[in-house]
Amino acid sequence: MKKAVVLVSALGLMAAAGLAQAADLAAGKAKATGVCAGCHGANGISNNPMWPNLAGQKKGYLVKQLKAFKAGTRNDPMMSPMAKPLSDADIDNVAEYFSSLKP
Repeated sequence: MKKAVVLVSALGLMAAAGLAQAADLAAGKAKATGVCAGCHGANGISNNPMWPNLAGQKKGYLVKQLKAFKAGTRNDPMMSPMAKPLSDADIDNVAEYFSSLKP
């Protein structure tokens, strides 16, 4: 019985992890092209040293930073207003897109 509970719990965690990672790469690219490319470049490589390259950045880091800008716990006069209108799905999708690019 104990093994069955452990097995069911493990399967549930794996399913939840799969759902948490289900980002839409195409939607992320569309959003990034329209919103992010002006500063961070069309392929996540900025041509201005003031703005970081995002191509190849870790997804979790990008999600954390975008959520911090959105929540106001991290402030930047340019990024904070850009992040405010993003939904959690937008953030996940954009992060998925930039993390999929080669640096």
